[in-house]
Amino acid sequence: MGGAGLGFLTAPTGHARAAVPTTTSPPLVLVVGDSLSAEYGLRRGSGWVALLAERLLKTAPGWQIFNASISGETSAGGLTRLAPLLSQHRPRLVVIELGANDALRGLDLEATARNLDAMVGAAQAAGARVLLLGMRMPPNYGRSYGERFERLYRDIATARRCALVPFFLAGVAERLDLFQADRIHPTEQAQPLLLENVWPALRKLI
Repeated sequence: MGGAGLGFLTAPTGHARAAVPTTTSPPLVLVVGDSLSAEYGLRRGSGWVALLAERLLKTAPGWQIFNASISGETSAGGLTRLAPLLSQHRPRLVVIELGANDALRGLDLEATARNLDAMVGAAQAAGARVLLLGMRMPPNYGRSYGERFERLYRDIATARRCALVPFFLAGVAERLDLFQADRIHPTEQAQPLLLENVWPALRKLI
């Protein structure tokens, strides 16, 4: 999943600015994801993370969001980047949206599970709550592979006792009209649906 996106969101515009963490910093949501969270192929400020920032302004004033999502990111890359992000931003909540690129590339799912588990553990050790966004693979990847991939999110959430959205693309994956021409990345019209998939679990953590 290609493209890029990384920014500190404190207003509906979604413009980036430097974060200066202090002991009195506002509570912050750190999103670590891939192109599904990095506004690949979308207008700046139209992705689900930017929409979440807008909603938090209305429902939980004072909360900030740093979107550390990078298109093409794998679980290994996310794990490598996580420690500095935790140290710099000191998030109260970490949303992890990774793993899809691992599966699309046919990477070892046991390694993916270890990476995601380590990310959840590191975020919790840093004092943050964690929301893990589960994914599924298209049927053409085979039933066994798809079931193993879907199950790894549930297993991690159970073992680590973290919050889980079972399927981030629920209500979107089966609708081709909600995907860009590559049939991989959701359109701008799909972003509110993605937010609604995340919001019920996330609102319990803030």
